[in-house]
This record gives sequence, C-alpha cells and structure tokens, in this order.
Amino acid sequence: MEKVNAGIDLHSNNLVIGIIDENGKHLRHQKLECNLRRVLEFLEPYKGQLEGIAIESTFNWYWLVDGLREHGFAAELADPAKIEQYSGIKDADDKTDAFFLTELLRKLNEHGPALNVFGTRKTRVGRGR
Repeated sequence: MEKVNAGIDLHSNNLVIGIIDENGKHLRHQKLECNLRRVLEFLEPYKGQLEGIAIESTFNWYWLVDGLREHGFAAELADPAKIEQYSGIKDADDKTDAFFLTELLRKLNEHGPALNVFGTRKTRVGRGR
C-alpha cells in the first residue's frame, strides 16, 4: 500500500487540506470549514496510508491537533518561524501552502530530522487562585 502525507493550512473559519503520495504527486485537496467531523470524513479514505499530517501552528490549532490525535492520526505541528518558503513559488495561496506543508512532512519522513520544522506543544499551566 502506497504511503501518503497530508498538510493543512489552517485559518480561523476554514482550512485547506492537501494529500500527496510518497513521490510528491498531488492526489487531492479541498477547502473545508473548521469542523473536525468534516476533516475526519475527508481523511478517512487515507487513514491506513497516512504517515502524518502537517498542520501550521496558528493561534487556533489545539482543537484540530487534539481531535486528529484522538482519532489515531499522526498530527505534526509546523512552526512557521522555522519555515522558509520555496523561493520559486509564484502563486501563493491556501492550496499551495497546504501542499507545501505536506511536502515538508514527506521530506522529513524521507530524510530525517535535519529538515525538521515541526515544533512541540507547550503545556499550559493554570494559575491557582
């Protein structure tokens, strides 16, 4: 079974998901509302093949990463401060960004931690009152 990777360009009220195969071929993309059920429906056909899902670390990523991990998906957070966009990208849009994240994850899986732009989640500590 061929392995695939996904990338998600996340915004406040929508997201774009891109899926690529292990050779970098774009298989599918879609713009969705920020709704975990819709995201899971989109990803379900690929669940057995997915090596990982790259998600840009924006202000509202918690619900998505937590929900995907609870459903058995390997969700990785991409740190925008560590990402240098391709210099050759001519038309930057949400679809391009989703596939760019997907390609970064594919290369990380292929080449290892030297290309790592993925961060770790900081634990939030509550203040006692």
